[in-house]
Amino acid sequence: MKNKYLSLIAIVMAWVLVTSCTVVPITGRKQMNLLPEATMLEMGLTSYKAFLDTIDLSKNLPSTASVEKVGRNISTVVNSFLKANGQESRLPYFQWEFRLVADKTPNAWCLPGGKVVFYEGILPITKNESGIAVVMGHEIAHAVARHGNERMSQSLVTELGGMALSVAIQTQPAQTQQIFQVAYGLGSQIGVLLPYSRLHEKEADRLGLIFMAMAKYDPNEAISFWERMKEINSGNQVPEWLSTHPLDENRIAEMKKNLPEAMKYYQDATELK
Repeated sequence: MKNKYLSLIAIVMAWVLVTSCTVVPITGRKQMNLLPEATMLEMGLTSYKAFLDTIDLSKNLPSTASVEKVGRNISTVVNSFLKANGQESRLPYFQWEFRLVADKTPNAWCLPGGKVVFYEGILPITKNESGIAVVMGHEIAHAVARHGNERMSQSLVTELGGMALSVAIQTQPAQTQQIFQVAYGLGSQIGVLLPYSRLHEKEADRLGLIFMAMAKYDPNEAISFWERMKEINSGNQVPEWLSTHPLDENRIAEMKKNLPEAMKYYQDATELK
């Protein structure tokens, strides 16, 4: 009887994994997303509003305008790309918004629904709009690839035994909220960046290069940005095997491999009248 019960559980879990499997745009990687995007959008909006209640927006109007401009440019081409490639069903879950906040931490993140937040502290590293596009493309890539949903799905399976999200919210709200924050790179205080997995970071780097290229930002700028980041991080990094983030030099090497692919998109975009 016990073996039959375990077999039934295995069959149900296999069915869940198959029916919840989605594919990341461009990379084609299959992923497990158990959670409805509408629910993720709602949770993201709640966290986003809570964060904005705790912090001041930047008073630097030119920098704010640059962040908003780059965000609009990249999100517009991403929306058009998804629509043109049979993924229009994703579009209702993006309500893009771009904010610059008065915080000197070199940080940026994106919540479900396309709520992107830049911190003033990252602007000395981005230097210009092309540098902003490097970070913006990367953050938008996390949203488009639904990395947060994937991480939260994995956490619900491993930490809550595959409990349905609606049940988890009702019975274990604190733990569910913590899972959400970790899944979307947020710490115990909203806005404290936690690392995505190496796989997600590399995927977001690749997609980010392509997205900025689609918006006519030279993807070569990504190398310059990460060279500057490497210089700032010099002496402060732990070995890569102790961290989920790639080391800067390894990240740069991987980006150089992806540059030819991104440059094709850049050339196509810049050749358009």
